[in-house]
Amino acid sequence: MIRLINADVMDGLRQIEDESIHCVVTSPPYWGLRDYGINGQIGLEPTPDEHVCKLAEVFREVWRVLRTDGTVWLNLGDSYARMQEGNVAQTVMKGRVKSAGLKPKDLVGIPWRVAFALQAEGWYLRQDIIWSKPNPMPESVRDRCTKAHEYIFMLSKSKRYYYDIDAIKEPALYGVPNSPNSIKSPMGQGFTRRADKQRGHSRRHAGFNERWDQMTKEEQCSGMRNKRSVWEISTKPFKEAHFATFPPDLIRPCILAGCPEGGTVLDPFGGAGTTALVSEGLGRNSILIELNEKYVEIAKRRLRRKFGMCLALTEGNSHETR
Repeated sequence: MIRLINADVMDGLRQIEDESIHCVVTSPPYWGLRDYGINGQIGLEPTPDEHVCKLAEVFREVWRVLRTDGTVWLNLGDSYARMQEGNVAQTVMKGRVKSAGLKPKDLVGIPWRVAFALQAEGWYLRQDIIWSKPNPMPESVRDRCTKAHEYIFMLSKSKRYYYDIDAIKEPALYGVPNSPNSIKSPMGQGFTRRADKQRGHSRRHAGFNERWDQMTKEEQCSGMRNKRSVWEISTKPFKEAHFATFPPDLIRPCILAGCPEGGTVLDPFGGAGTTALVSEGLGRNSILIELNEKYVEIAKRRLRRKFGMCLALTEGNSHETR
């Protein structure tokens, strides 16, 4: 089931029942980078602090709808302080840089400002994931590196939460035991030092030792490892939208790890509907909230092409498909 709500994010969240969402995967509009042509849109606040406060307000309502064992996967990009005329970001910044405590050319630090604000509001800040882009947007700068990464923060309401570690495991670096990629034991016993023992961990790591000893031989030598916190994923163009869209490969591990089959994934900033597209393909339900009616129509067309769904209008500004 996919539900589309064409509304302001706060109004849309109020249409969702308490603790009904298993997982949130979303990317709010980045501060000062783009005008989506809608009054009241998030991202054009005069200062970084006001932007952070607005997102904190949104996530108070997200807290209400998220289950106690739920997680949030929050993608945020950054921007630089500018003073020149010429585009939306520069116009928003003009005359307000000093009041925000920023200098021209300062990196604003929006992702971490938001992450720390949510942590202060009670969210557990569990992980910062680096989205490494092998095909970043070219930049004409000559006094710093080209930006080729963004952040995904994993947050939770509780110390213990749903997380399917096995669903997103990746191939181990050293392969299967006694393979050509393994390192042979100097004792000549046919074992591999990294695969059959503890893959490079010494016995002084007590917590690891206990978990290792509880594993079966098959688990120890499965050829798989826990997913790392740097994800190299290419951006994907989407010709129907002039704005950036989630690459499906970026969303997939978030949903696999954060939402059980049959559960519900929420994207409060639904955009072109990529979260719903991936969720449906993985056997999860989804709810999208999107302020811009044009983007809702894009999402509907996209979902129909993929799944052959018939979208029926329900009450208010909510659209639902089955």
